[in-house]
Amino acid sequence: MKIAATYSHLNGLEYLLVHKSTLWQEIQDVITAVNANTYRTKISKEKTMKGKLLFSPIDMNAAFERSLQSRSWSESRVSYWVTRSEKLIRKTLMMSAEQQKQEIIAAGETPFFSYNQTDFVKDRVAVEVQFGKYSFVAYDLFVKHLAFFVGDRIDVGVEIIPMKSLQNEMSSGVAYYEGELYNVVRQGRGVPAVPLVLIGIEP
Repeated sequence: MKIAATYSHLNGLEYLLVHKSTLWQEIQDVITAVNANTYRTKISKEKTMKGKLLFSPIDMNAAFERSLQSRSWSESRVSYWVTRSEKLIRKTLMMSAEQQKQEIIAAGETPFFSYNQTDFVKDRVAVEVQFGKYSFVAYDLFVKHLAFFVGDRIDVGVEIIPMKSLQNEMSSGVAYYEGELYNVVRQGRGVPAVPLVLIGIEP
């Protein structure tokens, strides 16, 4: 596959080029190592394209996972405790998970355990490969990457998504670069408050 377009949010790409150029090269190598045509294996059951041979999101995801893991990119989790009190959440936001729990209990509230998980992290760079529904990309950009950045686990988040030309050859409802670029740009220059690189790919 190849990179068809990139968007640098809050100088995310510039950060990679200056501080993590080796990782940026790895990401490019991972993308070019995946032969999309190998994964045109899904026979559509949708009414509008019944019987058409489509690119399989599951198979392409698996290919990216193998390629990233072979280069020592691995899963990472951030655990935390939440409660119904907005004031308590603000107070405990930057505490360790154990401190959060103790503070919430001490205030007489009930703590609930939660976590954010990112599939691929290496040397403070997070990568998400997203061939799922459009809502998943929004969660990646506005929750996952942001949580890891605020938690001082990463310096930049990278989101790899199909271009519209590739999405047209996939099941309906899959997010695509042009649409997600619009969603980020319309939020304003500072939102989400995490350096990001959007990468649009095609066969």
